[in-house]
Amino acid sequence: MNYPDSVHFLYALGNEIKTAKLGLERIRTVQAALGDPQNRLRILHVAGTNGKGSTCAMIESGLRAAGMRTGLFTSPHLAEPTERIRLDGRPISAGRFTDAFNRVHACVESLLQSGAIDLHTTYFETVTAMAFLVFAGERVDAVALEVGLGGRLDATNVAHPALCVVTPVDFDHEAFLGRSLESIAGEKAGILKPGVPAVFARQRPEAARVLDARAAELGIAVDRTAEWQIRDLELDARGSRFRLTGKRELHIACPLAGEHQVVNAVTAAVALADFGVPSPAIESGIAAAHWPGRLERVSSRPEIILDGAHNPAGARALAAYIQRFYSQRRVRLIFGAMRDKAIDEISGILFPLASEVIVTAPRQARAYRPEVIREILDRRDLRVAPTIEDALAMLRDAAPEDAIFITGSLFVVAEARASLVPPGAQS
Repeated sequence: MNYPDSVHFLYALGNEIKTAKLGLERIRTVQAALGDPQNRLRILHVAGTNGKGSTCAMIESGLRAAGMRTGLFTSPHLAEPTERIRLDGRPISAGRFTDAFNRVHACVESLLQSGAIDLHTTYFETVTAMAFLVFAGERVDAVALEVGLGGRLDATNVAHPALCVVTPVDFDHEAFLGRSLESIAGEKAGILKPGVPAVFARQRPEAARVLDARAAELGIAVDRTAEWQIRDLELDARGSRFRLTGKRELHIACPLAGEHQVVNAVTAAVALADFGVPSPAIESGIAAAHWPGRLERVSSRPEIILDGAHNPAGARALAAYIQRFYSQRRVRLIFGAMRDKAIDEISGILFPLASEVIVTAPRQARAYRPEVIREILDRRDLRVAPTIEDALAMLRDAAPEDAIFITGSLFVVAEARASLVPPGAQS
């Protein structure tokens, strides 16, 4: 298949969350047939609820600053599926993506014919297998590997990493992971393995107890970021600067905006330190990190900021950012969400901060239609825009001093970004 065909086939496999068949038996069978490329990689495996993508991006940047060839695997993508598999910080080419897809697809078809597996690998399983093939083929020195959903039964958990990292655990995907923080944390703790050290970000007590208990059961060394000290913290709308002291002292300049990114920067810095990366590379790598679609400023007058706050924890982080830096400005909000999201809670956190809210929908079958959002929330004051483009057009009268936030779903962010960011700057 060519690149468009491979992408079409992946999409035809269905939504990667809704069609997920949690379990490792199938992906293990496929990996074995491919020669277990994941076993030839040094991997930093990152689970958590929010912040794991940002943390992976900062880890990868630090590894690269240390002179390593790097792989970065994240999800979802914003514009193109190639963004999920990065070599040395850049998305792989369409040709490389297609070659990897064809190899995995041919392997899966052969296993199906022999009866070794029951179904074709899912979208996420397929791309995970592709990433391992690409990274092993390139003989990268280290891989930052983001968990897709949960951890214990996630396709990435076929890897045997050099270091496990758990970012803050919060509520999301409760239908799959459980409706308590303890059950969700238990799924995240599933990436922990005997003999593999771990880094735990600062956690809520319920999650911390579960993670600590699992680490103790396995007898593994844990570096808790709560045991490191943040000193001389300076925050502004563009990022943060601070001294981090623990096993060593680091001077961190984080270019990713939001107080929550301090937590992610600390987690990345501690993970890099435990991985043996020199301090200068940790500092310069984090300072150079880039993670689009998360408090990403794409216009200055008026300010337009994109943020994929798709669950209550993400909404709280965005709200804290708006309250800290934009309380004296007129805030206007464009919001759209998927049908599996807690829009009552998310809207209750974000909507009171805006003088105007426009509800819209990305071009996704499982997106809430904007009129349905207005009906569910019983908010007649919400303006309705059928598409992202229509929503942007409604804000053409924005004053230069206005602050416009586009949020609620990464699909919303992706479509807005495609309209607002020049193609050469997309990744």
